[in-house]
Amino acid sequence: MALLIEGGHIIDPGRYNAIGDLVIDEGKIVAIGRGVKAPPGATRVSATGRLVVPGFVDLHVHFREPGFEYKETIQSGAASAVAGGFTTVCCMPNTNPVNDNQAITEFILERARAARLANVLPIGAITKGSEGKELAEIGDLRRAGCVAISDDGKPVMNSLVMRRAMEYALAFDIPVIDHCEDLHLAEGGCMNEGLISTELGLPGIPAAAEDVMVARNVSLAELTGARLHLAHISTVGSVRMVREAKSRGLRVTAEACPHHFMLTEEIVRGFNTLAKMNPPLRTWQDVQAIKDGLRDGTIDVIATDHAPHATQEKQQGFTEAPFGIVGLETALPLTLALVEEGILSLESAVEKLSAAPARAFSLAKGTLQPGADADVAIIDPQAQWEVDPGKFRSKSRNTPFAGWKVKGLVMTTIVSGRVVFEAAGSA
Repeated sequence: MALLIEGGHIIDPGRYNAIGDLVIDEGKIVAIGRGVKAPPGATRVSATGRLVVPGFVDLHVHFREPGFEYKETIQSGAASAVAGGFTTVCCMPNTNPVNDNQAITEFILERARAARLANVLPIGAITKGSEGKELAEIGDLRRAGCVAISDDGKPVMNSLVMRRAMEYALAFDIPVIDHCEDLHLAEGGCMNEGLISTELGLPGIPAAAEDVMVARNVSLAELTGARLHLAHISTVGSVRMVREAKSRGLRVTAEACPHHFMLTEEIVRGFNTLAKMNPPLRTWQDVQAIKDGLRDGTIDVIATDHAPHATQEKQQGFTEAPFGIVGLETALPLTLALVEEGILSLESAVEKLSAAPARAFSLAKGTLQPGADADVAIIDPQAQWEVDPGKFRSKSRNTPFAGWKVKGLVMTTIVSGRVVFEAAGSA
């Protein structure tokens, strides 16, 4: 089906930023600009007063299938993604069994094809069972369709194993993603270590637990020449080290999550398990460092770390409840809040959600140029709404942003030329 999206403010980061029209045919972008011609019979979509942007790309989600389908499935996760404007998502390997082999990768891809919603791209495990000991068959994972490797929340503590992983990944030109956490320094912790953790009597996770692993990984990236992607950085020290690594030309990219630039550890004071995440919410100084890193390009990407959990799991005591929050359906307005604050330009905000993550993983996504896959989000930047977890497409509801009044709403999401999501009243 051909589509003519008319009169929208089109932002294709680094290429086009103006009022114009967009033509889609046979699943591809055909033309962009003012007064472009559409094929006969094309469906016209008015985008007056709305933004037309590349579909967002999330480098860090957990869709829980196989093994934890009561939290999320690939179907429900993909539905949540397109509701948030995400047309491509990369899912972490911490499933059960772990995605450390070709069969699991192929299973995920088949489930994604059956869902017919977002592009779901698997991330393979670095080590077998994510146990940090023996390397997984990285070449097989790559050939099966994995776009990166990571042991996700089980960081590879053995530096020699991590070195070998980077050397193998370099041969296949795929990024190595690390959740930077020294498990010995962080052991038993459930929130940021500091005054508030002391007041609450909760065991803390020091910023140093992240910083020392960032330093280790950057050193190994320099040694091997590998592509290193640092997941959800959250500290002043991490931002400083990434900035320094980039200044020396190392192949290092980094992501930040909306919760780490919108919230501080103060929200934990009520023992609210919806504010329990890893890395933990940190101090005001850390939040400012993340914002500065986003502003100056030190942090390339905004990712969600979408981590669904069942309600009963989050209703446990703070030390027992699992880490993580859902984030796909709130990422857009929280990112646009940085535009309102003057931290990012509108084009830069769109870039950090689309073109920049696509570049980080060498994905042919995140652009509206003719010939590209027609993955598009149409946004009402002025729409104001209240975050209601009961309306999420995700199977899980674990968000600390419930009740927040936010601005910026995805009205239509298009994947490969097909409309896969329309908000109520979007016509």
